[in-house]
Amino acid sequence: MNGFIVRVLVPAAAMMLCSTSIAAQTNPYTANADLSPANKAARLHITQGPALELANRNSAIIRWTSNNPGGADEHFGVVTYGTDPKNLNQIAKSHIRLNRNHPYTVFRVRVDGLQPRTTYYYTVDSMEGNGTRDGVKSPIRHFTTR
Repeated sequence: MNGFIVRVLVPAAAMMLCSTSIAAQTNPYTANADLSPANKAARLHITQGPALELANRNSAIIRWTSNNPGGADEHFGVVTYGTDPKNLNQIAKSHIRLNRNHPYTVFRVRVDGLQPRTTYYYTVDSMEGNGTRDGVKSPIRHFTTR
């Protein structure tokens, strides 16, 4: 009987203690899927930047921080840019998921397809996944590719 307990019952008890019911587990990526959108910020503003994080011959990364815009968790950082500051006619977007527990949000947008040794002008904004802009448009800034 002692051999039976050691070979069968002890491993079975250990499995029961160490395992978690699959039904009780939640997916951290979909845990908030049923939540309604968070309240929008009363006043959205850029707290840092926008600034050029990186630029090479044909791409750049623009970064900025704002207070948390609220609304839908699915958001995009948006850079509107062009070679003429009076005609910013190109758009680059990067997806982000807002963290409702953070008072601020860091946006980073990669801008591809740029020409070498060219000056680009840009503004930044953010928008919800449905295309609704947050209305935090920055002043026009510029950078030059290598």
